Amino acid sequence: MAFDEDGGMHQFGTRGSFGKVYLGDVARAALRSLGSHDPPIFTRMPRVDEQNWELSCETEEVKMTISSSHYWGFGLFARCFLNRIVIDGSLQTRARCAMDIVSSLGRNPWEPFRVKAFERATSGLMTNHTSSWDDLISLARESMSDDIARLQASVHRMRGVDEAGDSHLDSADDALDRAREALADKNAPAVDRALSRASSAIVRADPNSDLGSMERELLGD
Repeated sequence: MAFDEDGGMHQFGTRGSFGKVYLGDVARAALRSLGSHDPPIFTRMPRVDEQNWELSCETEEVKMTISSSHYWGFGLFARCFLNRIVIDGSLQTRARCAMDIVSSLGRNPWEPFRVKAFERATSGLMTNHTSSWDDLISLARESMSDDIARLQASVHRMRGVDEAGDSHLDSADDALDRAREALADKNAPAVDRALSRASSAIVRADPNSDLGSMERELLGD
């Protein structure tokens, strides 16, 4: 990646950009976990070392700050850099970001190449790091599981109320199945998308909703 004179992050070759920044897979996964977000801004731009930097990125719900620095080997080894990720936002949003980072990476981001040096640099034992991440992931899973259960209860409650809406309820059931599969894979964005589809289908199935009534009028019911 590159950056402009104001610190804005850009792809290489973008007009007005210069320099070189190496983000690494953890930082990229962290930014992806935000979903749609404002362009990241480097608050500390790299100089000689392209892996020594700090950036900030925001959405409507959360602000994320990521800093990169070496924890062993004087910056000579790419595997011995650590990313400090600070997320400001609701606990549930932070938990979902943590779960999605782990899912996106396919490995545990808190497990370093040099354990003792990492523990000294972070002032925390590996057991503490593991516990902190696991607690956030468990919270995210519980929150999304509750969302699935709430929508499933709505589907069950509406079954048989209006036959015209049963096809929409079938679609909601399918979407909730997809949500459960995504939750098993710790894929928070996919869970959110499936829940959104299920919620929309439930609204369409409700004869008392404006959307449900409009559809029935158009269909001549």
